[in-house]
Amino acid sequence: MDSTEATKGKESVQKRSPLDLIMNQLRRKASFTERKKPAVGRLFRPSESRDKRNVGIPEVKESEASEGKENNEPGKEINDTDDEAGSVVGWGRVKQFVQKLGKTPHSQNLSLSHCDMTATDVVELATLLPFLAQLEVMDLSWNDLVGGSLKALTIHLQHVGKLRVLKLCSCRLTNQDLTALGEALDCIPLIEVLDLSWNVGVGAGNFRHFTEHLQAESTLKELRLVDCQLSETDITALSEALRMLSSLEELDLSNNKLSIKGMENFTSSLGSTPRLKTLKLSMCGLSKDSISILGQALRSVPALEHINLSCNKEAGGGLTMLSTNLALLTHLRSLDMHLCCLSKEDVLALVQVASSLKELRELDLSSNKSVGETLQNLLQTLPLSQITKLPLNNCALSTHACHALATAMQMLKQLESLNLSWNKCVGENLKQFLEPLPPDCKLQDLRLSSCNLTTEDVLQLESACQRGVLSHLKQLDLSYNGSVGDGGWMSLFGKAAALKGLEELDVSLRPSASLSVSPWLPALLEALPQLSSLTCLSLQHWALSSAEREKLEKILRKKNVILECDRLAMPKAAG
Repeated sequence: MDSTEATKGKESVQKRSPLDLIMNQLRRKASFTERKKPAVGRLFRPSESRDKRNVGIPEVKESEASEGKENNEPGKEINDTDDEAGSVVGWGRVKQFVQKLGKTPHSQNLSLSHCDMTATDVVELATLLPFLAQLEVMDLSWNDLVGGSLKALTIHLQHVGKLRVLKLCSCRLTNQDLTALGEALDCIPLIEVLDLSWNVGVGAGNFRHFTEHLQAESTLKELRLVDCQLSETDITALSEALRMLSSLEELDLSNNKLSIKGMENFTSSLGSTPRLKTLKLSMCGLSKDSISILGQALRSVPALEHINLSCNKEAGGGLTMLSTNLALLTHLRSLDMHLCCLSKEDVLALVQVASSLKELRELDLSSNKSVGETLQNLLQTLPLSQITKLPLNNCALSTHACHALATAMQMLKQLESLNLSWNKCVGENLKQFLEPLPPDCKLQDLRLSSCNLTTEDVLQLESACQRGVLSHLKQLDLSYNGSVGDGGWMSLFGKAAALKGLEELDVSLRPSASLSVSPWLPALLEALPQLSSLTCLSLQHWALSSAEREKLEKILRKKNVILECDRLAMPKAAG
């Protein structure tokens, strides 16, 4: 920070707001007699202790002060009133600062992400912390210039001793910032959530500047270090820190390259976190051997409920060694291994232990082609009656696999999300998935993008709407199904009254196929008033005339619905 900016920051800190001047004038005009005078409102409400009155949130205090409600008792010292008035003035400064950054002030939750904060703003915020004694959540994420100036804030954290959540994502933190944050941990003894994700400066051997200040029996429950370019040195520092994080419940190291040695160091300390419930290692470059090392460590974290190993494309073959120890995780509720290039043997290994995972609610094996030929085996062992989420998109499902899933639909009574996108065999077979749905179906998210759906499939979807089995649906994705005829869309929109809970609807076409909406647009326009919960409508690559678009936008504007649609274009010939 150069001298000009420093001078500007100093002036900003010392400058008094107009509200300060007004309140000072009011206090000077108030006589001693007036300060002792009880407020009329006090006679009409139960008496309160002095301690309880002092705990009131700034918003309430400001409102009471503006109405002249001075609840001083005879004999109470004048400086108590001054302190309360000062608190009101301070909260006024907080409001002015937060609103200047385009945010809404709140005494317990300070959200200043994406505000283009400068180093001067950080200094000014530091001077306002004494007026935020009730603060529990502070989010300064996605402000690049916070980096390098964090110490100006951390040296004042003793004023927010109730802070539980601190988010500093993508702030360009430096090693000096990490040191300052570590040194300030004693000032925020109740901290439970720390998010330092997307800070390259956390890696490159710098993480130790923070971890060396951790104390035994830390209260930290959630630590997120997504995409921090952690090195082996950083992983070693993390491993040593885990021994002091016995309360840790969630650890997210996604998007950090973890070597075999790094995995060995990391997993060796997992036994120090017996309460760990969520472990996320997505896109960590895990290999078959890495998965094997993790599998051995699972014995030391029996409380695990959520494991995310997705997008590790070299992990294929590792599940055969991981699955044996998965059976020990009796509390496991979700397992995500999508896009892991799993082999047929991997899925069959999971089949062997699936019956032991009695608490499993979510299983994501999407974007693994081998699932298509082993799905029937998997469905026979999963606890289907309690599965809530089952993504099977891009799994190369065969007609045989589709039939097996259709048969299992009757047992998926708690299913809330089903994704069959990019499975061509769904086309002309949608009826067998929809017919078994019970009247009390809980399905909220149905995705059928690029499934080669036909007009008959959409008519079956319309029939399901009419039966009321899709009344809880919130997201419906029918995009990239250009073979559906106009009659199908007209019929579906005609039954829109049964989709009152629908929030997002996507019927976009592929970029290469642009058709006219004219045949079915009137049905959609008539249906929109009945879709009371709709927030987003996507019609990408459909061609609308200027008049059609104007009609559509007029209705959507009244409902505050986002329209995703191309600019005006002439329709291309079908095919």
